Amino acid sequence: MNEANYKEERPWGGFEILHEEAGLKVKRIMVKPGKRLSLQSHEQRAENWVVVRGKARFTLNDETIALEPRQSVFIPAKGRHRIENPGEEELVFIEVQTGTYLGEDDIIRYQDDFNRR
Repeated sequence: MNEANYKEERPWGGFEILHEEAGLKVKRIMVKPGKRLSLQSHEQRAENWVVVRGKARFTLNDETIALEPRQSVFIPAKGRHRIENPGEEELVFIEVQTGTYLGEDDIIRYQDDFNRR
């Protein structure tokens, strides 16, 4: 199923699917100021994130780094990761997912500000 241009609002911001094909999904993700995504991992996919606008605090396993526009990170399958927006403007980044399964249900949440499982 091609979900390109599908948009979804979340408590932390939202995302839009820009492109999807077998083994590849590209999203534009927006994070509101002061919000963060859950600490999570994926069993069947890896992700590359590129910051487009704003500032980010990114965590992968036990390492946390600051990211600014044009900087990127690679998240291997099973890597525990999170991104948060410590700034006062919206954080926008592009997520490129690759793997055998790219469904939204391939997620394990370890910590979530919105009590999602």
